[in-house]
Amino acid sequence: MSDEQDARERAEPDPAAPPQDTAQAPPGPAEIEDVRSEGAGGPPRLTPRPLERPAVEPAAAAAFSRPDGVEGAFAGVAPTASSNGRTHLAPAPTAALATAFGRPATDAPSLQRPPDEAGDADGRGPDPFWNPDAARDPWRDPGTPVELGPPHSGGTEDGISSPARVGARLSMRELLFGRRVDPKALALLGVVALLIGAVGGLVGRYTAEGANSLTEPGATLTSTSGGKERPPGSVADIAQRVLPAVVSLDVKVGQESGTGSGVVIDKAGYVLTNNHVVAPAAGAQGATIEAVFSDGTRAPAAIVGRDPKTDLAVVKVRVTNPTVATIGTSSSLVVGDGVIAIGSPLGLAGTVTEGIVSAIDRPIRLGGDGSDVAVIDAVQTDAAINPGNSGGPLVDSTGAVVGINSAIRSLGATQDEGGSIGLGFAIPIDDARVIAEELIRTGAVTHADLGVNARSVTDGASDGAEVQNVVQGGAAAAAGILEGDVIVKVGDRDVAGADELVVAVRERNPGDVVTVQLVRDGRPLTVTATLASD
Repeated sequence: MSDEQDARERAEPDPAAPPQDTAQAPPGPAEIEDVRSEGAGGPPRLTPRPLERPAVEPAAAAAFSRPDGVEGAFAGVAPTASSNGRTHLAPAPTAALATAFGRPATDAPSLQRPPDEAGDADGRGPDPFWNPDAARDPWRDPGTPVELGPPHSGGTEDGISSPARVGARLSMRELLFGRRVDPKALALLGVVALLIGAVGGLVGRYTAEGANSLTEPGATLTSTSGGKERPPGSVADIAQRVLPAVVSLDVKVGQESGTGSGVVIDKAGYVLTNNHVVAPAAGAQGATIEAVFSDGTRAPAAIVGRDPKTDLAVVKVRVTNPTVATIGTSSSLVVGDGVIAIGSPLGLAGTVTEGIVSAIDRPIRLGGDGSDVAVIDAVQTDAAINPGNSGGPLVDSTGAVVGINSAIRSLGATQDEGGSIGLGFAIPIDDARVIAEELIRTGAVTHADLGVNARSVTDGASDGAEVQNVVQGGAAAAAGILEGDVIVKVGDRDVAGADELVVAVRERNPGDVVTVQLVRDGRPLTVTATLASD
């Protein structure tokens, strides 16, 4: 008989044959409707339903049928029935697997050692952390066979689906007196706590003592001596004497305003200042000039006269008995003499700066156009001078005015954009006094004039002022000076450039006769000129 016919006969039961005993041949899961029994007196046991097994195709039988001589599982082990009716098909483990993963010998202690019902060995009673049903829990018993049960239908009291239980917690009494913790550990913990407390106390004590050592509740400061002595001639002494004679000039022209300085030179209220300080208000409709004294007194000021060629001007303030500055002499100054500049730089009234005389007889071109160009024979100082100092006094170590602060040199593109770099220039008071007196008497000033325009030149060995043009009918034309002549000396003063030629002529008076040394076509020549008036 072929394997196919044998499989077909086994798959198709004989209808005439008596029913087989299901106890000897347990049905498969697909053949059972309900095999549970309620015990004696329960409902009758249901018999297997007849199966309809189609014929097996020869190709499928050849691919999936048992080999010849094999009646059970492919493992070659005969099926045996377990205690619960299930068939164990796994082969017996090898000796190595049994040694490594097999159950221990029966005399070996169990991994789970629950206390007995009467309590544990030390007589403390049942352990609250032990589940009494742990011995009957199939999930804790490694010998529990695998069963095919119904689908999970929710939480139960036993098994993996049991709800989580919150174990008992230790109280302080159980921790200290229930012998849950080793007494030695408790003693060590107490010793450590005491040590930490002692160290903290020592640190706190030393910290408090260190802080207390920095303070003294009963401390009092000793009485100090009198103020610093300010001997006569000190900067403080000079400032106190000169500041009342210095004023700040606020000039307003329409919506624009500016600030300069001035110094009172006469009890009638005449104030000497720079022309460029008050020039914006000269002839402007609605322009005002206000003088502010060191004590805060304000008074209107009016222009008495201006001299653009020397950058000097005089204004008059209507005040009663003003403090007048002491006028000194600038001819006695030497390089290194101490000087003090007083004024209102950047609008800061009453500012005092100290320095020395850096140079004397320094020709400086201040500005202007054409014949009104301002050129001064300045006193150079390193006292800090800034915009707003213009018109203020430069005083010597006795407090006498030796110059009128007029200009600075700075690194900015213009004077207003830069600050002091130690290069300040003042008009010598000897020249300023003459100009101021003439302005107060007549309101205008005339200067000596040679009648030439010149430029600075040098040939590498000597410097001079080359005549660019000669004014017809002027002093130079009458003296025979020609264009191209290089003037090197006027009177007893050397001329090294065009600016020095201007100041050398203007320090003279109109009508003075002076000798002029020049170089013409490489040959020295001396002429005599009678200075005219501008």
